[in-house]
Amino acid sequence: MARTGILVPVDGSGASRRAVARAVDFARRLKAELVALHVVTPFELTVHANPRPAIVTPDDFARRAAAISERILGGARKAAVAARVPCRTITSWDTTVADAIIGAARRERCGLIVMASHGHTGLQRMLLGSVTQKVLAKSRIPVLVCP
Repeated sequence: MARTGILVPVDGSGASRRAVARAVDFARRLKAELVALHVVTPFELTVHANPRPAIVTPDDFARRAAAISERILGGARKAAVAARVPCRTITSWDTTVADAIIGAARRERCGLIVMASHGHTGLQRMLLGSVTQKVLAKSRIPVLVCP
């Protein structure tokens, strides 16, 4: 079976939105489906929640993280719909973002991963790691990195 989907991981950042635009353009030209993926990590609320809650119960975390994910994925869905590109959205709950991206691309039979690079360097890159670099190192599916 042919791989016809294009996976685009999204995190709500400006770089991620640029990757979505590129992925939507490729999907439109190739008549492919866009698969937008947001990976929820245990630290999700520290990045996106405003204001940041002091204490979070597991149920509260799940509810807030799902709402954040839906908002982020909604932006990708909106861009795809505007370009008349078929789009599915997936929320994955994982601690390892790179593995979640590669796993989703395999499960969804995607032939390309289009993702952003945030350009972290030095100490920030060492502490945060580079999800893009990890995907590039591990993926057997082609990866297009958008600056």
